[in-house]
Amino acid sequence: MVMAQVLFKLLRQQHPDAGIDVLAPTWSRPILVRMPEVRRAIDLPFGHGEFAFGKRRALGKQLADTGYDQAIVLPNSWKSGLVSYFADIPQRTGWRGEMRYGLLNDLRPLDKTRYPLMIERFAALAFARDSALPDKLPWPQFSVRADDIDSALAAMQIDRPTTPVLALCPGAEFGPAKRWPDRHYAAVANHYLDQGWQVWLFGSAKDRDVTTLINAACADRCVDLSGRTSLAQAIDLMSLATQVVSNDSGLMHVAAALQRPLVVPYGSSSPKFTPPLSEQVRILQLDLPCSPCFKRECPLGHLNCLNQLAPSQVLNAIRALQPRLL
Repeated sequence: MVMAQVLFKLLRQQHPDAGIDVLAPTWSRPILVRMPEVRRAIDLPFGHGEFAFGKRRALGKQLADTGYDQAIVLPNSWKSGLVSYFADIPQRTGWRGEMRYGLLNDLRPLDKTRYPLMIERFAALAFARDSALPDKLPWPQFSVRADDIDSALAAMQIDRPTTPVLALCPGAEFGPAKRWPDRHYAAVANHYLDQGWQVWLFGSAKDRDVTTLINAACADRCVDLSGRTSLAQAIDLMSLATQVVSNDSGLMHVAAALQRPLVVPYGSSSPKFTPPLSEQVRILQLDLPCSPCFKRECPLGHLNCLNQLAPSQVLNAIRALQPRLL
């Protein structure tokens, strides 16, 4: 969803007066409302993977009177094309995906070698078929409001920081092979805590075990926000970070879209398809013969790709991004 903003920006550049509405899962609304290009977020009334033919048909009929000129369908599933079809939107654009003949009438075959990055695949749908992409694509950039930041701080009972803030995002929904070890995170956290920084730990309730371990290794000096914030609050609080260290995760993309200086230790995954999009990023990867393996858990049992990526390497990357502070 973060990377979809590249498409929205390109559409706005070509059609400054167009209304861009985004039909997406309810959870993504806090992301969409922080994208200035989006006029309205429309919540999907069904869950991920749910076929829900009747609900999709009803939603399409409901949208039929809104006068949309074009629908751009980003998911590749057959069912994802149903709403725009039943809405009778004149131009329905998307990649061929699951053989969506009839559902989409601007159906395009995807050449993955021509568009190796996800943002390129999104961006290409903003233009006519086979058009060349701009030399430089616009990157995601969130817009946050001071009032929302103040509300998030109040909800978490945190004073507005007067010292630098290190934000750590030690979780990864995909699996442990994308998680830099908690002891390495703790080493980095202790280094900055000893210099007078604040350290905030971000994540979902599922990340609470690892953030608890990190905080315990730091003598409970961190602010553990995992499982306590909404996505909206996490975005607004992260906008205050002086520096972010994150695994390859959704929060990594949030930090990049907030233009926060960001260091990312990569393990089983690769930045070649969905890298963090910011000028202030340092990507760390050991390039071992066994990585990237794209597995949820290390198939060899040693997780050397992350265990051997030392805290000193992350500290050096932060120093490169923040030479005046360190």
